[in-house]
Amino acid sequence: MTEKVLVDKRLLNVKEFCAYLGIGQTKARELLTKTDNPYTVRLDGRLYANKILLDKWIDSISGNKVKKAI
Repeated sequence: MTEKVLVDKRLLNVKEFCAYLGIGQTKARELLTKTDNPYTVRLDGRLYANKILLDKWIDSISGNKVKKAI
């Protein structure tokens, strides 16, 4: 059930971000507070990750780029 919820959500809170990436809260907060990432969203002092931008960022650094159809 958790996986389905994460798929449908646009913004992930810290706990969901941890589950999605398989990392701990310390590393998650480190990543979310970096000023040079494109996926962090701050709302009312809380940190969230924009899942769509997070996925694009992961693809851009992993070498698994999707080739555009011609």
